[in-house]
Amino acid sequence: MDLSSLTTETRNPKTMHLDTLSVAEFAQVMNAEDQTVPVSVSHALPAITAAITAITAQFNKGGRLFYTGAGTSGRLGVLDAAECVPTFGTDPEMVQGLIAGGMPAMTVAVEGAEDNAELGAQDLRDHQLTANDTVVGIAASGRTPYVIGGLDYAKSVGAVTISLACNANAAISAHAEIQIEVPVGPEVLTGSTRLKAGTAQKLVLNMLSTGAMVGLGKVYKNLMVDVKPTNEKLVARAKRIIQQATDCDAATAATNFEAAGHDVKLAIVMTLTGDSAAAAQQRLTAANGFIARAIQ
Repeated sequence: MDLSSLTTETRNPKTMHLDTLSVAEFAQVMNAEDQTVPVSVSHALPAITAAITAITAQFNKGGRLFYTGAGTSGRLGVLDAAECVPTFGTDPEMVQGLIAGGMPAMTVAVEGAEDNAELGAQDLRDHQLTANDTVVGIAASGRTPYVIGGLDYAKSVGAVTISLACNANAAISAHAEIQIEVPVGPEVLTGSTRLKAGTAQKLVLNMLSTGAMVGLGKVYKNLMVDVKPTNEKLVARAKRIIQQATDCDAATAATNFEAAGHDVKLAIVMTLTGDSAAAAQQRLTAANGFIARAIQ
């Protein structure tokens, strides 16, 4: 598909005079365009639902989730993967972001990396991809060779493949079992897909990772109960989560937080059941980590 035919590359008729607008006018125009993005995402909810379901099933097999992309798309995948560790207490290996050109490409463009389909396959090969894993190929244009190469390799080993593009009838959709297409139309700044396309991708990735973690029992009600309290702010948040989940006072939350070895989920079950740490852990293990089941 010719690049100039993609909607993400065409000029936006509403912003033809971007350089002559006042700052207030510019902000209004950009804000109006940004408001169209969640509507576009809503049209892709059936595919997003299928993707979350598939990712969760693969996690339950012990599989991992890989995001692959180039440029902004790759950076967003790396960001979402990195955030899973502190938010959900995941092992860094569980959700990983791969970007064309490697980590140097997070800050500096690596010439030619996104055009190399074999590199996309090799990066996954280097991580010993298996049939239990999931690969989400991200490309605003929907045609990035690095992403296509990765998806094709993933399919060859039997991994679940998901594509995420910001154009309709994207080329990468033909290389994935589950196709998420979120056409956002022309950018405010022509071709700058870090804008609406990037926003759409971030919204979708938020849903994929968060939805899967909910499905693994890493959320109780709407609380992040597997958060890892690795600094003072997170320790305070952890104690507050225990209070919010159990309606206990601060002193009880602090006491059980310590007794649980700083394990928020365990402290919540201890508080709700009155069990010791050992007994509460048995409950959680039997409930596969789901607090709601553990306290029944």
